[in-house]
Amino acid sequence: MGPYETAQRVAARLYHRTGAASLDFPLLPQDVADSGELRLAQTAAAPPPGRPLTIGWLTVPPGPRSGGHTTMFRMVQALEEAGHRCVLYLYDRHGGDVRHRADVIRQGWPQIHADVRDVADGISGVDACIATSWQSAHVLARRGTAPMRRLYFVQDFEPFFYPRGSQYALAEDSYRFGFRLVALGEMVAEHLRGVVDVDVDVVPFGCDTDVYRPLGTEERHGVVLYAKPDVGRRGYDLARLALERFHRRHPDQPIHVYGDRVRDLSVPVIHHGGLTPAELNALYNRTVAGLAMSFTNISLVAEEMLAAGTVPVVNDSPDARADLPNPYALWAVPTPGAVADALSTAVRHPEPVAHAAQVAASVRGRSWRGAQDELVRLVEGHVHGVGASQPGRQVAR
Repeated sequence: MGPYETAQRVAARLYHRTGAASLDFPLLPQDVADSGELRLAQTAAAPPPGRPLTIGWLTVPPGPRSGGHTTMFRMVQALEEAGHRCVLYLYDRHGGDVRHRADVIRQGWPQIHADVRDVADGISGVDACIATSWQSAHVLARRGTAPMRRLYFVQDFEPFFYPRGSQYALAEDSYRFGFRLVALGEMVAEHLRGVVDVDVDVVPFGCDTDVYRPLGTEERHGVVLYAKPDVGRRGYDLARLALERFHRRHPDQPIHVYGDRVRDLSVPVIHHGGLTPAELNALYNRTVAGLAMSFTNISLVAEEMLAAGTVPVVNDSPDARADLPNPYALWAVPTPGAVADALSTAVRHPEPVAHAAQVAASVRGRSWRGAQDELVRLVEGHVHGVGASQPGRQVAR
């Protein structure tokens, strides 16, 4: 063992001896809800037509450039542009300064005007509150007891984030709380229907083609990886093994890595760290292909690569294909060799620049507007009782 592996083993031993794993449980005991025991008050009467609504959003505090929060904030922005007021309720079981969290939001998403509050101060004065993750659904069920409408914006089927066990079961139970379920994409909707015998509202995926777009690059070379080693569903270990094979075949092709810094790749890489969307678009405009691995809902990275002319290599599955019907994506059986083969196919294209223009054209004109408009329509309809059925009996669209 070298000094680095020795340090890792010491840290791992301390982690187990001190019981640090308990810190990973994302809820305080009193915030764990039980679908079999819930008796939540509903709003007695719908607000009068024409009155702007006040909509709460319950979420864990975002970090800079958080993809899931970016999608959520697009929906917040749409409601605000429609004339409604939004309030962000932040939940952090470890505490934290809500003013610091608010600064992160203001700096990272300056288009959002919502009030930022600590959920510990209570959820009140809202016509509806929207949970945004399984943890926040439990908190809404336990703390959002005042009369209000309750919705649940589901961006991924979150039980898949865990091995079969306690957190898997608690995440799954959050879909049984009777909140109006609004799924991002067909993959999530289909899995929700498998858990609860209800229909589900669906908002479509979008792509920010104002940011991710061709820049007229005259040369393309190499491949790119979004690295999240600690997030199993992003397939880092598979990507690492595939890149090692790819490098042996194509040592002249540079490998770019952004996101978390990685130390266990045995091949030369160019580390970029965290990138802004504009910086990321510039990187995509220099590369031929990229790894867009995801073992739950399809990653937004795949279509953003397409918009910039980079060919995404995606682990093949019915779940991933449900929301990425694009002919230029390369689908690979999730094995190191098959993923390396797909990367090789991309970099061997005889005219990479011309091909990149075709790839980018395949998503030209895409945006998040359709998803935003549908989310606004669903929220307004549910709060005003227009076309909204009983909780738990939503209609798929």
